[in-house]
Amino acid sequence: MRYLPLTPADRAEMLATIGVGTIDDLFSDVPEAARRRDLFDLPLHAGELEVERELAGLAAMNRPAGAGPFFCGAGAYRHHVPATVDHIIQRSEFLTSYTPYQPEIAQGTLQVLFEFQTQVAALTGLDVANASMYDGSTACAEAVMMSKRVTRRNKAVLSGGLHPQYAATTQTIAHAEGMDIVRQPAAIDAEAAVLDAIDAETACVVVQTPNVFGVVTDVTKIAEAAHAAGALLIVVTTEAVSYGLLKSPGEMGADIAVAEGQSIGNGLNFGGPYVGLFACREKLVRQMPGRLCGETVDAEGRRGFVLTLSTREQHIRREKATSNICTNSGLCALAFTIHLSLLGERGLRELAALNHSKARELRDALAAVPGVEILTPRFFNEFAIRLKGDAVAVVEALLADGVVAGVPFSRLNPHAGMDDVLLVSATETTTSEHIQAFASALAGRTA
Repeated sequence: MRYLPLTPADRAEMLATIGVGTIDDLFSDVPEAARRRDLFDLPLHAGELEVERELAGLAAMNRPAGAGPFFCGAGAYRHHVPATVDHIIQRSEFLTSYTPYQPEIAQGTLQVLFEFQTQVAALTGLDVANASMYDGSTACAEAVMMSKRVTRRNKAVLSGGLHPQYAATTQTIAHAEGMDIVRQPAAIDAEAAVLDAIDAETACVVVQTPNVFGVVTDVTKIAEAAHAAGALLIVVTTEAVSYGLLKSPGEMGADIAVAEGQSIGNGLNFGGPYVGLFACREKLVRQMPGRLCGETVDAEGRRGFVLTLSTREQHIRREKATSNICTNSGLCALAFTIHLSLLGERGLRELAALNHSKARELRDALAAVPGVEILTPRFFNEFAIRLKGDAVAVVEALLADGVVAGVPFSRLNPHAGMDDVLLVSATETTTSEHIQAFASALAGRTA
């Protein structure tokens, strides 16, 4: 067999070498009551054709995002990924690369990560970026814990506009660090509440723009208030394409920027794997989690790349580690870099403008539906609407019309008292016909 190359003679020789009679002897320390003698209730082996049929039947139970009108966002967005991206990431020198444990040998991998870091720093308007995180939510949690190391304070203020799943992830991880997480109630426009919460005990303020309700906010005033109190400002972005149209976090005074990079080069993939972006000001770099690739020259003066910083200090002094994150989302980061390289600055700006235009078209169509209230005053490609009735029920009803209408906010935060709020998103993949189908179906259900 392909993965079981040992013959009976090989096994007998191995058993004799280690001094046991049978393979079962290796499990002698497992209590008899814990052993199972018969087979598990699982299907026996099947041929390749039978397995393909079974898996195809399971896959058919899902509806692909491209099967019809689709308006879901809330942290994961449907964008067009050029075929070139998939072609390049499947090249052998990229596909099998994982993470550089003997870094200087993997010059190709290091160069890709260096280019990725350069792109992320440019997008976020900050000095330095790492070689990626697992996803946006864990990057947010790592940023909060980093703020504790920098400020030597324990209090983190999470804006009511922060994605609830990001807030929950941060609470879960930062709790182990003994941090006091002040999570503000969900709010469509949360700027005033955040400003009121900053005090001399605050290590960091975490704000999101565009926030979970789609609201775009210039957080310059929050940055000034945080810095006046000796705190750091962490800016979260769940829709990376918005960098092509909006002010960067660095321009607004952010000390740390984290984001979900899925929108560029990576499909929805049923929720993952994704790629977390992380950037900060240069003075904070030694407290940054993850790893950092740098550029240098070799003994012959040729350009080369090195692993400049590693969170766990080359994995030999774990007690001094700034984070237990010691890897990166290599393949997803590669897809991000390829797609962004194909777009270039002009292409990203045009893509972002197209996203905003489609969202405005969607806003106008839904605003004309009786019983629909637009809640988001300033948005990029996503906004919140209030319905007459339960948003979950409306979404389920519209599925019968072939429309995936969006994400009910109650699915993200069931305790916010916003059962009638629906988050809707439009991207370059959204057509005018899909928008009209959504508006017509919604009008028929709310009439």
